Amino acid sequence: MPGTLTTVTDIVQKLEAAWRRAEGPALRAALALPDRALTVVTGRRVVSQGQTLDPEMRAMLQLERLAREPKIEDLPLPAGRAAVVRQAITAGGKHKIGEVRDVVVAEGQGTRLGARLSARLYVPRDAAPTTALLMFVHGGGFVYGSLDSHDAPCRYLAERAGVRVLSVEYRLAPEHPYPAGLDDVVTAYRYLLGHTAELGADPERIAVGGDSAGGNLSAALCLRAREEGLPQPRLQVLVYPGTDFSQELPSRLEYAEGFYMTKAMIDRCRAAYLPDGADPTDPFLSPLQAKDLSGLAPAHVATAGFDPLRDEGEAYARRLSDDGVQVEMTRHPGLIHGFLNMVGVSSAARSAADGIVAQLRHRL
Repeated sequence: MPGTLTTVTDIVQKLEAAWRRAEGPALRAALALPDRALTVVTGRRVVSQGQTLDPEMRAMLQLERLAREPKIEDLPLPAGRAAVVRQAITAGGKHKIGEVRDVVVAEGQGTRLGARLSARLYVPRDAAPTTALLMFVHGGGFVYGSLDSHDAPCRYLAERAGVRVLSVEYRLAPEHPYPAGLDDVVTAYRYLLGHTAELGADPERIAVGGDSAGGNLSAALCLRAREEGLPQPRLQVLVYPGTDFSQELPSRLEYAEGFYMTKAMIDRCRAAYLPDGADPTDPFLSPLQAKDLSGLAPAHVATAGFDPLRDEGEAYARRLSDDGVQVEMTRHPGLIHGFLNMVGVSSAARSAADGIVAQLRHRL
């Protein structure tokens, strides 16, 4: 079987080289190989709770092992943050967009210890002078993410949905634990509401949303907006959100290891984000623990089947619905946590992101 062995060797070398050199186009080409070819490298199908792990997800997880990629949670904090950006750029790609420009949201007291609190505005090609706008809050466990780590999904959503996207910066733990990050997100929302004309945003067509920690902060923002008398957005987009620091639902244990986001990483981020003495049932930390969710913005909740945060995201969608909030909930059964950052290399991730695009178009 020399021909088969050569093919297998070529596949392995192509995948390893793409990952090691952080080359998005090469990785995209490798993942576009037929499922049978990928299966030679990744082994048998992975099935859990009636779900089958997508072959592209399987391949990327195997790549981490082949390349001996260290786990983010095992790295010193600066190295972990740099690795998150590097991986995101590799998997996210560089999508064409009409315009990208930086925005100063706030300066001085209440921001980054006197420094600027920034945001990045994405304007799609051929955009009208005024469009709908999504205020996007990046993920990263409250510890790792940045404007750069989520550049690709912001470009993708803006261009595909035809909306402006304002990606907001916020202070990260452990240097700045809760509620610093949430306070910054509220500050950014207040800025947006007061500067719609400057940003080219239709004030009647504003959405907020984010992935993972950004989904948590977006949900908490809607709760804070209700408490502080601010207008609710037209839509909240919660992508595999963490919604409860006070308990571990079954998916947290079922997918604790082997699917990129690990229980160890969740535990590290939890320890960094929660200050000493914090109440994990505080609804602005754990929106699932809020006694009343009525009056909040309609929601689109997207979860991944092989994600430790899956159950709490879906539990939050059910709670919203029970309290009278309009909810669209979609589980992507074959995907893993972080799929929104993989739109440059994975057709399955793009398909899931297009579901979010459809909701933005429909609601806005």
